Amino acid sequence: MSRSRDDAVLVLADGRVFTGKSFGARGTTFGEAVFNTGMSGYQETLTDPSYHRQVVVQTAPHIGNTGMNDTDAESRKIWVSGYVVRDPSPRPSNWRSERTLESDLESADIVGISDIDTRALTRHLRDKGAMRVGLFSDPATDPGNDADRLAAVLASPEMVGADLTDAVTCAEPYVVEPAGTPRLTVAAVDLGIKAMTPELMAQRGIRVIVLPAQTSVSDMLATEADGYFFSNGPGDPATATHALTQVRAILDADKPLFGICFGNQMFGRALGLDTYKLKFGHRGINQPVQDLATGRIAITAHNHGFAIQAPIGTDFDTDYGRAAVSHVCLNDDVVEGLQLRDGRAFSVQYHPEAAAGPHDSAYLFDRFVELMGA
Repeated sequence: MSRSRDDAVLVLADGRVFTGKSFGARGTTFGEAVFNTGMSGYQETLTDPSYHRQVVVQTAPHIGNTGMNDTDAESRKIWVSGYVVRDPSPRPSNWRSERTLESDLESADIVGISDIDTRALTRHLRDKGAMRVGLFSDPATDPGNDADRLAAVLASPEMVGADLTDAVTCAEPYVVEPAGTPRLTVAAVDLGIKAMTPELMAQRGIRVIVLPAQTSVSDMLATEADGYFFSNGPGDPATATHALTQVRAILDADKPLFGICFGNQMFGRALGLDTYKLKFGHRGINQPVQDLATGRIAITAHNHGFAIQAPIGTDFDTDYGRAAVSHVCLNDDVVEGLQLRDGRAFSVQYHPEAAAGPHDSAYLFDRFVELMGA
């Protein structure tokens, strides 16, 4: 049986207010309001470190029907700052379910809100852009009126300028062993890595050494890896000076490099490109991306609020040779991939590991294997 729900309030930084019911932990939380268009895979969304300090709005109306389990988590914890749904399932109905969504939110102390018009909220964010938000569901911490709630939201930190890598990276290096005979070794810098990424490399015979974000360049190179990978992660890419130093060092050493999401942005910055904040970002599992070399269109998983500024359709010069945009989003022409023309480094803005799907872009891991010479 579903439990009774207390009143809850959502307040956006522009003053828009939505009232609903509490869902998950009771309390007060703040973050950047963003929407995710996926109809499935909410456990992977919640445990994606790239969502650190964001309040996720699920556009699909019915959330929680498959429950939660110990298999599908993408990291060690739930990272979202808050969670917004319209109709939470009163009970899970999936053979793999081990717990309810709400029980996991409560255990992780994640404040949520339900029973609001998420369609109206999403349309508002598409029109006005992603912005700060507060969720209030506990009388002990709720200011009690919309003016004070709005003041609290406006006092919370913005995503622009946020340096969040150290909050999500691993504390110590660890190794994911390959399935079968080892073929290659990859050093993967954890900027907020998802568990499926080293798993897909391991399936291809790669021994993955996952390194904390602040690993020194000398320690990175001391792994003598066949290739270097830079992961997804949260925050403003303009703040990640150490990751930029790492990427430049790998390029200077002429080593194979593959980056995704935040790693793509670090690669772009190393090539001399700027980043900028998207109005409301790309978050979901249904984004069409075109490979400009082949014309092939893939349906892809995304979670990013920043992007790279680069010329599409023409090569450009960098300190590391000629480079080009390799992929673009067909919805809005956002740059979705970069490559050096000599073939030794490439990146994509989206998530080819894509748990819980789609899997159209898993071939990029094969491309990385080829780049390393196996």
